Amino acid sequence: MNKVILMGRLTKDPEVRYSQGENQTAVARYTLAVDRRFKKDNQQSADFISCVAFGKAGEFAEKYFRKGLKIAVTGHIQTGSYTNKDGQKVYTTDVVIEDQEFAEGKKDSQGGGQGAASGQQVDEDGFMNIPEGVEETLPF
Repeated sequence: MNKVILMGRLTKDPEVRYSQGENQTAVARYTLAVDRRFKKDNQQSADFISCVAFGKAGEFAEKYFRKGLKIAVTGHIQTGSYTNKDGQKVYTTDVVIEDQEFAEGKKDSQGGGQGAASGQQVDEDGFMNIPEGVEETLPF
C-alpha cells in the first residue's frame, strides 16, 4: 500500500504549468513544510516535501493556494530519475496529490482569530463571550 497523509504550510505559491496538446492539463508543483513531531535541542524542525497535483487539483492549487497557507493533503509517493545537463543522474521523490483541502480558516491564516475579526472578546480558554438574549435571534 502506498498512501500519504500530510498537513503543513506552503513554502511559496504553487508553480503551475499546462501540458501541451489538445487536452491541456494543469500540473501544479508546491512544497509543504511539515513540522516534525519531536524537537531537537528545543528547536522545531520541519521536513520539506515536494508535491504535484494534476488536472482539477492543479487548477484548484493555482487559484486558491498561497505561500504560508496551511493545507492537508492525501496522495501517494512516486519516485523517478532523470539525467541533468551535466550528465549526472538525479533521483526524485514526490507526493502525487489525490485530495487536498484547507487546514485552517481564512481568518486564521491571516493572523486574526475569530473573536478579533468580529470585535468580540475572547476568554483565555479560546471561547467567545455570548451576549445575553442572543438565543432569540438564532435561526435554529
